[in-house]
Amino acid sequence: MSAPRLPVAALPLLLLFAITGCGDANDNAASGRPEVIANLERQGFEVYGEFEAPGGLRAFAGLAGQHPVAIYLTPDGEHAIAGTLIDAAGNDAAADELHRLVAEPMSKKIWQQLDQSHWVRDGQPDAPRVVYVFTDPNCPYCHRFWEAARPWVEAGKVQLRHVMVGVVRPDSPNKSAAILAAEAPEQALVQNELSFDDGGIQGVAVSAETRAQLDVNERLMRELGFSGTPGILFRDRDGIVQRRSGLPMPNDMPTVMGPIE
Repeated sequence: MSAPRLPVAALPLLLLFAITGCGDANDNAASGRPEVIANLERQGFEVYGEFEAPGGLRAFAGLAGQHPVAIYLTPDGEHAIAGTLIDAAGNDAAADELHRLVAEPMSKKIWQQLDQSHWVRDGQPDAPRVVYVFTDPNCPYCHRFWEAARPWVEAGKVQLRHVMVGVVRPDSPNKSAAILAAEAPEQALVQNELSFDDGGIQGVAVSAETRAQLDVNERLMRELGFSGTPGILFRDRDGIVQRRSGLPMPNDMPTVMGPIE
């Protein structure tokens, strides 16, 4: 009898599990994947690479949802451990490998997905820093983030890219459509923000084309782990994508937006 299926979301909390799969052993052998790892892949765990962990353990670096996870194979090859391997100094022994094998390619993939989404520019095209934000025209915290970001945007330091969604209120898709479909979306976005306290921009009927754009944006928002707006993504000094869910605290704004001087 096979062990119960393990939800991928539970992987980071897993201590020890055994999977006796019914997959094709020849396929697994050809791919070099032990059956326990192949079974996880079938459940959605995405393997980015293999590395040798301290103590001679065979290890796999991958992604569970949006979380980098290390999976360690026991010597018998029949069991796997998901979690953090700590060295004598209390450090994560796999941190560098996870960064190399997972964080860097994952960040490039996410940034490419964001670039290909349907966004509205806010700031200078040649600003040295780009910050993406999932924005709903009716979201008060999106509006407050827009206001808090003005010093960086007006100084030419940051270009915000508003990935428009319509999730807060029934007329949110109509307002997002009014911005996306405008002749000058950047000006329509500013119009919504400047008149936010008075109700914001007037919504329009959502065309099939704009509906498809909003669907793409909302699906990406969910895939990247955001359940609401604003959802903010930026790259740190190493080029790794970082995220903030909700309005950043004032003392966190320089981290998100970079130096203002």
